[in-house]
Parts: sequence; structure tokens; C-alpha cells
Amino acid sequence: MKILRVVSDLRNFQMNPAASGTTVLRAVKFLSLCFFLSIFAACTTSEKVDTSTPDGAFKQAEQWEKDERYEEAIAKFTEVKNKYPYSRLATQAELKIADVHYKREAFAEAASAYQLFKEFHPKHPQSDYVTFRLAESYFSQLPSTIDRDLSIADKAILYYDEVMNSYATSSYAADAKKKREEALKMLAQKEMYIANFYAKRENWDSAMRRFEGVLKQYPNLGYDSEALYGAARSAFKSGEKERAQQHLRNLQSLYPNTDEARRAKNELE
Repeated sequence: MKILRVVSDLRNFQMNPAASGTTVLRAVKFLSLCFFLSIFAACTTSEKVDTSTPDGAFKQAEQWEKDERYEEAIAKFTEVKNKYPYSRLATQAELKIADVHYKREAFAEAASAYQLFKEFHPKHPQSDYVTFRLAESYFSQLPSTIDRDLSIADKAILYYDEVMNSYATSSYAADAKKKREEALKMLAQKEMYIANFYAKRENWDSAMRRFEGVLKQYPNLGYDSEALYGAARSAFKSGEKERAQQHLRNLQSLYPNTDEARRAKNELE
């Protein structure tokens, strides 16, 4: 817009020589600056990279990655890895391939690439990063709703656990712990969903097993009182009075002030 305004000022001067000399001088200076900057930019962008060397090819791949030309970047990083296997950049290119897959949200491909890198370079200085990214690649493939297949969450949890246990001082450990809990909560929600599904259809034995499964596999995630109530109610309806009383005692002891404890007292005692 500023350039258009400057051009307009110059036209006005041609049509009206009495126009302000200051305005014209300012316009000339501005256009001269634009010309200089364009020449500088052209020289910069036209700088040649010798892609016949490992360093040049790697630099070209990085530039394409920066420009979000991901397919070309992956192809060039792959070329570095395959054509210069003994170069110091070969291993970096291998990791970059996984990173570019992750950037373009091709999470299945990213998981495969990180997994291969992890297997071939178990002692790599960035093993904590690779393991965390592997977990993230699996986590990112989880569906947005719990009524779909969540089995891939187990793989994410496996590698989040590894980050926490094998790289406890890593900068990724805190995030791994947080994301692991998110994955576990999704699995717990899925189990509660199934348990309540059985309970609504008065399939009490199946409901009881599911509620008890939540208590055993996903404790301390915020579903304990609801699961204890469901387990007690399901056991009571199934005629397993002693089992129901055990769940009821745990509910009233551990979560006495919850809605579930009050409901259980009215319904099951």
C-alpha cells in the first residue's frame, strides 16, 4: 500500500510540478531503498548450494523442510542417508526424516521412522527425545471420541513409561507423565462407558467385571468413586451380596462425601 501511495505522489508531481518537493524527494528515497532491498534479496535467495556434497544436500533438505516442502525434504534427507552412509550427517538425516513426517502430521509414518531410529541407534544422545516423539506419534493417532478403537493408546503409554523411567531427568519426562495420564484416562473412560452400557441393559455380571476392571487397572484417575458404586450396585443386582458389601464399605470409607456414596447408602443398605 505504501508503494502505491509513493507512485501516486510521483504521478501527481508529473501532472502538477508545483507539488511539494519534499514529497517527491521522500518518494525517490523510498523507491531507491526498495530497489536496494530487492537486489539484496535476489542475491541472497539465488545463493547456490552444492548438493553434490553431504553438507550441501543436507542444507538443501533443511531449507525445503523450513519452506514446508516436506516430500522434497524427506527425499533429500533420504538421499543423504543412503548416498553418504559414513557421513556424520547420515544419522542426523535419518532422525530428520522422522521429524518431517511428524511435522506433516503423518503420524503412522513418523512412529515407524522413530521406531527404526531407536532400534538402530539405542545409545544415541537424543534417545529421550526419540522415545518421547515415538510416544507422541502413537498418541496423536488416537481418535477424538472414546467409542472408537483406543488400543494404540497402550503403545503410547509404553513409551511414555520408558521416558519417565529410563530418562527421569530428561526435559521430556514431565510432559511424558502428563500425556501418559491423558491416555490412561481415555482408556478408563472407555471402560466406564462399556460398564454403564452393560448396566443399562441389566447385564450385571459383565457390568460388575468392567467396573472392577477400572478399579484395578485405572486407579486414582478420578473414576474410583463412580466405579465402586457401579461395582457395588452390579454385585448387589447379581445376588453377590458379600461382594457388594465389600465395594460399598470401600466407597463409604474412601469417598464418604460423594454423590455415589449417598446414592449407595439409599439404594443398597
